[in-house]
Amino acid sequence: MGSLVRIGSFIGKELREVIRRPGVLLSTVIGPFAIMLIFGLAYSGNRAPFLTEIIIPEGTNLPRDPEYYADLAPGRLLVQDVGTDADAAEERLRDGDIDLLIIAPEDAVTELRSGHQTTIRVLWNEIDPVYNQLAGLATSILVSSLNSQIIEAAAEEGIAFAEGELGPAAADVPPDVIANPTTAETENLAPTEPDVISFFGPAVFALIIQHLAVTLAAFSLVRERLSGQMDRFRVAPVNSTELLLGKYVAFGVISLAMAGIVGGLLVGVLGVPLLGGWLAFVGIVLLLTFASLGIGLLISLFADSERQAVQLSMILLLASVFFSGFVLPVTDFAEWARYLAYALPVTEGIALLQEHMLRGEVQQTWMIGVLAAIGILLYAISLIRLRRVLRTAD
Repeated sequence: MGSLVRIGSFIGKELREVIRRPGVLLSTVIGPFAIMLIFGLAYSGNRAPFLTEIIIPEGTNLPRDPEYYADLAPGRLLVQDVGTDADAAEERLRDGDIDLLIIAPEDAVTELRSGHQTTIRVLWNEIDPVYNQLAGLATSILVSSLNSQIIEAAAEEGIAFAEGELGPAAADVPPDVIANPTTAETENLAPTEPDVISFFGPAVFALIIQHLAVTLAAFSLVRERLSGQMDRFRVAPVNSTELLLGKYVAFGVISLAMAGIVGGLLVGVLGVPLLGGWLAFVGIVLLLTFASLGIGLLISLFADSERQAVQLSMILLLASVFFSGFVLPVTDFAEWARYLAYALPVTEGIALLQEHMLRGEVQQTWMIGVLAAIGILLYAISLIRLRRVLRTAD
């Protein structure tokens, strides 16, 4: 009976602790539910079609109206423009202004007369292995659609088409060329071969940096508030700016040391390319660590217990996995949800590290400014909150 009484007392203590701190219960239930709700409302399940430009050489009698090509690969290609300058279009492809480039052959009729398939060049610039496969699938659908249209046109015109357009040599055209008049020559212009480890390695690295920094910082001030250390800080000759900067530097050193180890393993052991060099790589890691520490310290300043700090850190990790582009591209979500995604430092961190490491340059330079702005904003909010905590410490 005595043992049961003691067990019951511990049960009552834990229940009272949870009831006395309703924030813990709310963050445990409402946080994951809110993430699932936002995900369900924001994710459409449909990936945006490839923004495509078609190049038709001058002198080729092919339609130049983008609307004509709208149904070549429905849902896969979105034809933005039809032009004649292949070099300029390829430059736009390298800059990320378009996703897919289709270059029509210069003299398809001559190729068919000689009994050869007509070759269409299709180029893309993807480091994502999933999008690389989707581009190949879109190309297959495009070629199949073109072949169907050519065969249908030939069937409508019958023998007159074969004898009038191709001439007497039409009889010598091989059956496989008649069945498949066109074929595709594909090329991925990305400087690295799309690979699962190379692509997702930087994403995992960015997620580790954020979670490590957030977890380290989230416990610091909570522990000091609960242990009474805040009373000493209030009467000590130290101000909130000095205290906050000390936290940033201390946890920043630990986070960067761990990031250096993981980054070295990523490049040296897993063989993930680092085309952009170490200097800019370190700069991106510094910005991501700075912004992540801001989130952790903000959690530490608002959480009412270490338990709630852990839960809020895990909710942030869950949201980062869902919305940061770690698993699903940010572009797959509704526009309003993308703003929430870009409020997570890891979203910019993943995109910047992938581009820097796998392309050798950052195309979305605006993300650097956004990441820095997030870090500065979080620092300012944390400083204001810490001043209030120090004034009200008792």
